[in-house]
Amino acid sequence: MSKVPTIGVFDSGFGGLTVLRELRKVLPGANYLYFGDTAHLPYGAKSVRTVAKYAIASAHCLEEHGIDMLVIACNTATALAIDDIRAAVKVPVVGVIEPGAQRAAAISKSRKVAVVATDATVSSHAYRNALQALGLQATEKACPLFVPLVEEGWVEHPVTEQVAHIYMDEIFRDGARDADVLVLGCTHYPLIRPLLRRVVPARVEIVDSAESTAAKVVDILGSVPSPTPGTLKCFATDSVEKFKRLGEKFLGTSLESVELVDIEK
Repeated sequence: MSKVPTIGVFDSGFGGLTVLRELRKVLPGANYLYFGDTAHLPYGAKSVRTVAKYAIASAHCLEEHGIDMLVIACNTATALAIDDIRAAVKVPVVGVIEPGAQRAAAISKSRKVAVVATDATVSSHAYRNALQALGLQATEKACPLFVPLVEEGWVEHPVTEQVAHIYMDEIFRDGARDADVLVLGCTHYPLIRPLLRRVVPARVEIVDSAESTAAKVVDILGSVPSPTPGTLKCFATDSVEKFKRLGEKFLGTSLESVELVDIEK
């Protein structure tokens, strides 16, 4: 496309920065606005109505700042509210679930897939439904300990590896013995992908929904001609200091521009 686009990326917290990281790899010339609704996380414990309310308010904030596309980099918001969000905004909306399911369908030979995610995403069965629509059998497993371990920075800690062994042994023993793809259905999980690669069976390919979502955005927008890297500005609904500290772990670089906003005004 000839115009340099501004892509809005929304998450309830920090995990969506892994999606932003992949977007900046494949579309470095685009401008980005990231919104972390950190005052209201975790979304997983909230009702569908509440998740939709907060997500739509956040999307409107990004839209007011002139975005050309909205990426819902939050599995819970995608699972529970993407239709409501699409109806509420005027720009194209991409979620993280469908691209991950499509990538799994493209590479699976056994047509059996394992999905690891948070309790809320697993309870929604959004990945299972998306994969079944593509002709695949899905076994879902909630891995609630991964998020706090990642946020603690324990991405290569022996405790995290032990927890991963327990979760992966359970899913590949009990329900996904013949699965040949593992879908990471939470945006925190890409940070422990190298650890998971050591733990899951060698035959199993790992699909990172952050990568798949970035590829989907490229499919829609095409290349972005720009001689210089695009800009990045972040918004948070709670502590800017905490957002910078944790956000840098997920993005892999320093965060200079973070603005505190209130979506409940």
